[in-house]
Amino acid sequence: MRARQFALAAAGFVLGCSSGGGGSTGGAGGQSGGIGGSGSGGTAGLAIGGRGGIGGVTGGSDATGGSSASGGSAGQRAAGGAGGQAGNGAAGRGGNSGGGRAGTSSGGQAGAAAGAGGAAGPPAGWTLIWSDEFNGPDNSAVDAGKWVHDVGGNGWGNQELEYYTDGTQNAVVIGGNLVITATTAGAASHTCSYPSNGACKYTSARLLTKGKFSQKYGRFEARIQIPEGQGIWPAFWMMGANIDTVSWPRCGEIDVMENIGSEPAIDHGSMHMPAAGSTADSELTGMYALPGGAKLGDAFHTYAVEWSASAVKFYVDDNLYETQTPQSATNRTWEFDQPFFILLNVAVGGQWPGAPDSSTSFPQTMRIDYVRVYTASP
Repeated sequence: MRARQFALAAAGFVLGCSSGGGGSTGGAGGQSGGIGGSGSGGTAGLAIGGRGGIGGVTGGSDATGGSSASGGSAGQRAAGGAGGQAGNGAAGRGGNSGGGRAGTSSGGQAGAAAGAGGAAGPPAGWTLIWSDEFNGPDNSAVDAGKWVHDVGGNGWGNQELEYYTDGTQNAVVIGGNLVITATTAGAASHTCSYPSNGACKYTSARLLTKGKFSQKYGRFEARIQIPEGQGIWPAFWMMGANIDTVSWPRCGEIDVMENIGSEPAIDHGSMHMPAAGSTADSELTGMYALPGGAKLGDAFHTYAVEWSASAVKFYVDDNLYETQTPQSATNRTWEFDQPFFILLNVAVGGQWPGAPDSSTSFPQTMRIDYVRVYTASP
């Protein structure tokens, strides 16, 4: 998450492009229609659309659950499959990745088990090596063999306002999703460092695979429906497994998805590392906005990075919107050649989003359908 230890300079807004330098602005769109196609793209990533434009969302979103999307470049995943037989609502949950359950909505065939979308398998060129589908019993805790909890209310380097707990009131499996809840309920029984040392106003959860799973390189993805509202800060991100010995930012950080609730249509993909010389900002970042100002929280979306020795590529629903390389990391130390672990959390307040205000309602929930990690197929 940005501003891990201190406030960072504001990044310039270039929709769907990296601000990290290196390469030209992305292509103006290809032939798949909707918002941009594959385009030509420079090192800094593509312009608005990415791979296959808006078509890459259609088959896998909660809106239709129908047949596979028309977007997506050749060799990418088959987005969706038959999904929920013309179902509405949440049919075709396996849409984007082909891994969910397709029959949970009223439009499916009375809760049919898997649906064709659920059997599509991994994206082309990738082999699944780790995942959590959150298919445990309703109201159960997360799998302790895969996740640990950060606990406390010390601000977490960002002057955050929440207290992270390890209880099911803040992180629980329901309906095949991990549900992380930020709430005011019970908060006053905990002590928080910010805004002043005293009773907390909010509780939430922060889960990580540290000590359980980490990997160097690969495709890291999660299908998530985020919350929204002033002061709400959901994230799916990664940290170097050597953080306890070298500290941040030398451990490196990859923010696969970050959003501040006052900007409900915008996803931020960022990387943090040590900066040197005249570079005062450790961050490389890009942004992706849904077409037409649609809100990210209105549906599930798939957020992913494809990470190799030569580049880190950021995707929303398989639309490539940002590419960072060692060459684009001018005056920074590239720390992305070691294993990283995964984090999921919903922060409240902090230096970047600011505090909640009278417009912010609670509780706020982030729903995670799955987290999957792939390695490049031989």
